Amino acid sequence: MTGSSSPQDVFDVRKIRRLIELMKEHDLSEIDLSQEGTRIQLRRGASPRAEAAPVAAAPPAPVVARPVAVASELSGGEGLVVIKSPIVGTFYAAPDPESPPYVKIGDHVGPETTVCLIEAMKVFNEIPAEVAGKVVSALVANGEPVEYGQPLFKVDVRE
Repeated sequence: MTGSSSPQDVFDVRKIRRLIELMKEHDLSEIDLSQEGTRIQLRRGASPRAEAAPVAAAPPAPVVARPVAVASELSGGEGLVVIKSPIVGTFYAAPDPESPPYVKIGDHVGPETTVCLIEAMKVFNEIPAEVAGKVVSALVANGEPVEYGQPLFKVDVRE
């Protein structure tokens, strides 16, 4: 965009569509841009949204490299929730090869419990459970590549 464009140009449908195409092309889950007091934030995945807000005088919050896992009800099992991968990367069950896994089948987890790491672009992202319950199934082996939205664990939330 040129310096002579107004803040309203940010909401041009063609430009938003191009941003969405770029997100798909480069497998991005979020874009956050601001220009002349206007902000646009686009997210793909569990809760896609676009929003505009005035830019505050305070500096923007730093980018956090901790994506949020998506938990959703499974159609086949009442009370079972699946924890899905929020990003594409490599699944690791433990922080390093010598350490025990973050969680095992039968462990009880809380919303803040780290269940695994997913390495994406040389960044190790801790994945929280986001639900409380008992781990009943691990669906990915250590070191396997995972896709966005791929099921990682099943959790019984009745426990």
